[in-house]
Amino acid sequence: MELHSWYLYTTVAFLTIISPGPAVLLAITNGLQHNLRSVVFSSIGNILGLFCLSSVSMLGLGAILHTSATIFFIMKLIGASYLIYLGIKQFRNVSNIFEVSANQIKREKDGFKIFKRGFLICVTNPKPIIFFTAIFPLFMNANAAIFPQFLIMTFTFMFISFSTLFTYAYFARYFKFWFSNNFRVNLFNRISGAIFVLLGFGLLKMDNRT
Repeated sequence: MELHSWYLYTTVAFLTIISPGPAVLLAITNGLQHNLRSVVFSSIGNILGLFCLSSVSMLGLGAILHTSATIFFIMKLIGASYLIYLGIKQFRNVSNIFEVSANQIKREKDGFKIFKRGFLICVTNPKPIIFFTAIFPLFMNANAAIFPQFLIMTFTFMFISFSTLFTYAYFARYFKFWFSNNFRVNLFNRISGAIFVLLGFGLLKMDNRT
């Protein structure tokens, strides 16, 4: 995998992960209602779920990468359309995730139950499912060994996900008054949404030799 492709992949993965969704909601809620230990349990469950989704998608990568250019182009359209959709949705989002999360998930102190919830939320969440089936394959180099690329990309995604969820929870717990300012949250939503759209169009320029 070329270094520039990894940089682009990391950027797309980061922006996909930081957009608020069920996993972020769970991390923030655990941070607000319990402690950072519970965030660790739920985040570990989340990244193991990500590994499972990535492994399942890996089974079809060979077929995707070695079939016709038409199939690859269709995958690019799906991946780019999804990023653009996320960008528009994020740009138009006016809700404050740090305010609406506190009462939406039942209190839970059992570590295994928190871990299981994080895992189940991940494997049933459309966002990572679509990422690993529609976007993940686009960054694979068909002329190089697939398995090392799979490991690099998967563990990069897992690391970013764990770090992001923990950061959300930390800020929610210790800086929630700062994030009570809706102007700051709306600015974050608009900037990240615009970047999503730009990356979506950028994907259309990729080919299967990156």
